[in-house]
Amino acid sequence: MSTAKDLFIIAMDPEPEHAVGQGDLSLALAGAELIDLVGTGDVAVDGDRIVPGGASAPDDGLLGEAAARLTRQPPYERIEDWLWRRGEDLSSAYRAALEADGELTRRRSGLLSLGRERVEAVDTPARRRAVDRRDAREPVLTALASAVGIDGGRPGEDPGLDDEAVTSVVAAVHDAVMELEAVRQRRTIENAAFANVWRGP
Repeated sequence: MSTAKDLFIIAMDPEPEHAVGQGDLSLALAGAELIDLVGTGDVAVDGDRIVPGGASAPDDGLLGEAAARLTRQPPYERIEDWLWRRGEDLSSAYRAALEADGELTRRRSGLLSLGRERVEAVDTPARRRAVDRRDAREPVLTALASAVGIDGGRPGEDPGLDDEAVTSVVAAVHDAVMELEAVRQRRTIENAAFANVWRGP
């Protein structure tokens, strides 16, 4: 399993401290993919740029897709730009892939079969590995979870990362999530102001 799939699985915890937004999760998933590609040598990080290495064929389909979408000509892509480009609707892609692999199931909440449908992680070896990584406070997974508020993570918490490239990616994920939250708040204020205009004095 990839770090991104582990992150998605722990985000599906039945009782998270707060729901994780799809946009936040998508940005963190893109960061997780990039970190895994750094680990396999497919990319290196030079400052804030993603420098492709040798083109490999990762076993994981979504990770292979991420590797195929790297910008391979200079000037290379900035980490932040990659997160926004690759992260677009990425949580939906991971949900579909994990459902297809039998790692997620759809359940309805409430007593009636007509209740609201939710997706839950199935108790599989992959889920247990993801939970073990979370419970062991594995630094990379902890840092990415912190970016989206999973498991009580706090932005700015030092997860003990010892790799400069990974640290750069995690910092970019935190910045992107905060930027997305700022956009949400701005829209809320604008919508409230618009509603007030229509209501009148």
